[in-house]
Amino acid sequence: MVKEKPSSRRTFICQQCGKESLKWLGRCPECQQWNTFVETLVPVERKNTRSKPLNNPDTCELSSIVTENTPRLVLPCIEFNRVLGGGIVPGSLILISGDPGIGKSTLLLQASAMITRSHKVLYVSGEESVTQIKLRASRLGIKGERLYVMSETNLEVILQQIKELSPLFVVVDSIQAVYLEELGSAPGSVGQIRECAVRLMQWAKSSGVPVLITGHVTKDGTIAGPKILEHIVDVVLYLEGENYSSFRLLRGIKNRFGSTNEIGVFEMRDCGLIEVDNPSQFFLSERPQDTIGSVTVPIVEGTRSLLVELQALSTNTSFGLPRRTANGIDYNRLLLIIAVLGKRAGLNLSNQDIIANVAGGLKIYEPAADLGIAIAIASSVYNTPIDPSLAIIGEIGLSGEIRAVSQLDRRISEVSRLGFEKCLIPATSLKKINAPANTKLIGVSSLKEAITKAQLFHTKPMKNNTD
Repeated sequence: MVKEKPSSRRTFICQQCGKESLKWLGRCPECQQWNTFVETLVPVERKNTRSKPLNNPDTCELSSIVTENTPRLVLPCIEFNRVLGGGIVPGSLILISGDPGIGKSTLLLQASAMITRSHKVLYVSGEESVTQIKLRASRLGIKGERLYVMSETNLEVILQQIKELSPLFVVVDSIQAVYLEELGSAPGSVGQIRECAVRLMQWAKSSGVPVLITGHVTKDGTIAGPKILEHIVDVVLYLEGENYSSFRLLRGIKNRFGSTNEIGVFEMRDCGLIEVDNPSQFFLSERPQDTIGSVTVPIVEGTRSLLVELQALSTNTSFGLPRRTANGIDYNRLLLIIAVLGKRAGLNLSNQDIIANVAGGLKIYEPAADLGIAIAIASSVYNTPIDPSLAIIGEIGLSGEIRAVSQLDRRISEVSRLGFEKCLIPATSLKKINAPANTKLIGVSSLKEAITKAQLFHTKPMKNNTD
């Protein structure tokens, strides 16, 4: 008698990275996370099974494909369109992730309402009832014509309803809440997230209808579930913001149809998320005049240049080992700048606690802000304010040299537009840039020279500020 093969098998899967193991492990050897392995029932794949083909399984020559009839779906929201690369591409699968309560559902409901001005939209929520969605829509001033809502977690039921309604746009909130009965595991598990995302991707590609899903994040700030989820979708967006701030940043992490460095700036109000037309003015709106340890630095996010305020504070340490705190900048980059200040500029920071902060809750990853951070620290150490009409650009090397940065002309244009009279830039780029009429460019080649031209120098060593 031939034994029938089981239809499923039990295995242990890491809920962080998706690695499988035949036995339970306390620590994942792939992502090094503790207590992430969960016993999961996985269906056994048959040899004769294969995935459903997409719309056109036949091969065709690339030059014969016509794309003129597939325009992007442009929303009446400039910030959202910028992050998406100019609008929503038909048949794309978009993932928006962020902390709980950051405004993901609010943003998606507002985007759905914008599309319903001319097309039908299906909004599926696995975490709210239709009554709760209506209450939130009323608070946002959304009437709901051509906006169909559905509270369901079974993906087969959701796909069937999509086929019957034939909407132009679909929202699923969230991918961790939906499930497939055939898998047998709980919603939110690795197998469920992966398979549900693949099913939605296949349907979006075959129908040409874009699908936007939301995803939860872990305590480390990464998207919950397997890392393969980010590889399945076409676009990954993060909605960022501090709990104490009303401003939100929509940042592109992955985009198959546009730039991955764009950001959109929004402000959370009672009526929902409102786009900010002039982010530079917002980031500098509360900057006081003649403040010690405060500088203005132009940074580039995608195709736009933003002016942000960098702050630094140095105080005598109360312990044997001084503390270094970085908010909004890379901690290791701060340690590098402090080391160069001590070795190349002669600042004694061995007994100083150094705190660096980016005002407004923005996070800066590019090295073009190095010189601004160094000047802000020197201003706090010397207890000397910086000229409020001065902007600072430059990367710092380990030898104390000031290196050139990319897209300098775009940064200087933003500096000039907001009325800054002077700008410190790398000396190597001075001859390559045409100075604006109302902004004086000051070239510096070393960190010590930059401190001197920022008028933070002293003929005698000055005592550190103890206020």
